[in-house]
Amino acid sequence: MGVFDRQKSNHEPRWLGSSAQTRTPLIPSISAARWLLVLIVAAGVYFFYGFLVPVLAALVIGFASWPLYRKLLARVGGNTTVAATIAILLIVTFLVIPIGFAVTYTTGEVRNWVTWAIHANRAGAATPNWIVALPWAGAYLDDVWTKYIGSPGALGELIQAVSGANIGNIYRAVLAAGGGAFHLLLTLLFMLIALFFVYRDGFSFSKQIDMLGERILPNRWERISRVVPATISSTVMGMTLIAIGEGIVLGVAYWIAGVPSPVTLGVLTGVMALIPGGAPLSFTLVSIYLLASGSHVAGIGLFVWGTVELFIVDKTLRPKLVGGPIKLPFLPTFFGLVGGVKTMGFLGLFIGPVLMALIVAIWREWVHEARNVESSERVPQIVIDEQAPPSKPIPRVAEG
Repeated sequence: MGVFDRQKSNHEPRWLGSSAQTRTPLIPSISAARWLLVLIVAAGVYFFYGFLVPVLAALVIGFASWPLYRKLLARVGGNTTVAATIAILLIVTFLVIPIGFAVTYTTGEVRNWVTWAIHANRAGAATPNWIVALPWAGAYLDDVWTKYIGSPGALGELIQAVSGANIGNIYRAVLAAGGGAFHLLLTLLFMLIALFFVYRDGFSFSKQIDMLGERILPNRWERISRVVPATISSTVMGMTLIAIGEGIVLGVAYWIAGVPSPVTLGVLTGVMALIPGGAPLSFTLVSIYLLASGSHVAGIGLFVWGTVELFIVDKTLRPKLVGGPIKLPFLPTFFGLVGGVKTMGFLGLFIGPVLMALIVAIWREWVHEARNVESSERVPQIVIDEQAPPSKPIPRVAEG
C-alpha cells in the first residue's frame, strides 16, 4: 500500500496535493484577516447603506439607555426577550409618538407660512404695526419691508435671488415633505426592529466586539471601549434629551403666551438647544416679538419663565444626566448638527453630535497618550557607571 500510495502521489497533479508547510506567505495571516474584515465591512456599508441610518440610531439609543435597560432586565428575571419588548414599548410611548405629532403639526404650520408668503408675493403685504413701533429700528425696518415684501412680486424676487428657487417650487417642496412622512415612518420602524435586537443580543454582541477590538487595536481598545459608551450616553442624555425637553416646555410656554405657530417655534427651539446658547436666543427673540406687538405681560413672563427653566436645567438636571468625560466645544457641536441633518435628515439631529463626540473622544485619547509618552521620555533616569568600583557606584544622569 505504501508503494502504491507513493506512485499515486507521484502522478498526482500539484494543485491536488497538500500545501507545503515550510513556505512563507506573502502577507501575514493577521494582516490578511484585518484587511479582509475591512473589505467585508466596506461591502456591507455599500450594499446596506439604506439601513445604515436606522441601525446607527438604534445603536445610539441602545448605548444611551443601556444602564436603564439593565435595571429593567433585572426586574423581569433576566429574560432578554421580555425586557427588550417592554423597552421598545416604552420608547414608542415616550419618544416616537411625541416626535411624530410634533413633525405633523410643524409641517402644517410651515405650510401656512408658505401660503401667506405666496399671497404676499401676489398682492404685497403692509408692514406690521409692531415692526413700525419698534424704537430706533422701526423706520429702517419699515423701509426694508416695503422694498422686499410690500410690493407685488418683490418677495419672489428676493427668494429667487437668495436661494435660486421660485416661491412656487418652495411650496411644492413643502407639500412633498408631507409625503416624505411615510419614508420617515419606515425608517423609524427599521430603527425599532434593530433596537429590539440590540437590547436582546447586546451582551453577546458586545463580547464579540471586544474580541475583535482586542485583535485590531490591542493597545488602545481597552481605553476606547470605556470612553465610547460614556461618550454616547453623555451626548445623548446631555444634549438630545434635554433639547427635546426644552423644546416641549418652551413650546407649551409659547402656546400659553399666544405666540403664532407655537409647535413650529417649539421644534425650532429644541433644535437650537442642541447648540450652546441656542435656547436662550430662541425664547429671547420670541419675547422681543411679544413686547413689540404689545403683549408686554406675555413677553416679560415668557422671558422670566425661559430664564428660570434654563437655570434649573443647567444647574440641576444637566449635571445629573451628563456623566461622561466629553464636553463638546461649540464648533464640533455645530458641525455635528449641520452635517448630521445634511447627511441623515431628521435622525441626523441625534446621530451627528454623537459621531462628532466620538471623534473628539478618540482624538483626545491619542493626544493624551502622546503627551504621556513625551513626558516619560523627558524624565531623567539614573544609570550606574560600569567603570565605578562595586562598593561605591557613581550615579550619573542620562539624557533623553
